Amino acid sequence: MSNQITSFSCSKHFEGYPCCHRQWKHSGHCSFVHGYSRSFTFWFKAKSLDQHGFVVDFSSFKQLRQKLKEQFDHTFLVNQDDPLIPQWRELHAQKALDLRIMENVGMESTAKLVWEWANNILLISHSGRTCCSRAKASENNFNSGYFESIPDWFSSIEDNPL
Repeated sequence: MSNQITSFSCSKHFEGYPCCHRQWKHSGHCSFVHGYSRSFTFWFKAKSLDQHGFVVDFSSFKQLRQKLKEQFDHTFLVNQDDPLIPQWRELHAQKALDLRIMENVGMESTAKLVWEWANNILLISHSGRTCCSRAKASENNFNSGYFESIPDWFSSIEDNPL
C-alpha cells in the first residue's frame, strides 16, 4: 500500500430549528427581524472506522442535537453589536422572545460556530479519532453558509498514528 493518506467520511443532517434574526447593519430588508427554519449538515472524517465500522455513531449526537435546540429552536438571534440589545433584553425578560446574542448571526458564522461545537464534542467523545471537517448552516433551501477546516488536533493525530 502506498504512503498516501486515506480517510473515510460521512455526513449527518439536522433540521427543524425555527428561529428569527436580523442583520442590523444591512442596508436592505435583512435589517428587519425575519425568520427561517434553520438546518445543519455536518461532514465527518476519520482515518479508520470504529469497532462497528462507522466514522461516527450517529446515535452519539445527543449533546450536539441539544446544543442546536437550545440555540436555534424558537429563539431570536442578534449580533453582539446590535444597538437594540437593551430592548431585546427587556423583551426577553418579559418572555416576548427567547434571546440569543451571537458574534454574527449570518449563515457563514453560524456554520463556523456549529463546526466548533461538533469538534469539541468529538475530541472528547471519540478521543480525536474523528473530526468534523465541514459544517453547513442553512436558513432555507436556497441560502446556506459553510465552514470547512481540519482541527489542528486531528491533523497531529493523523500525522502521528499510535
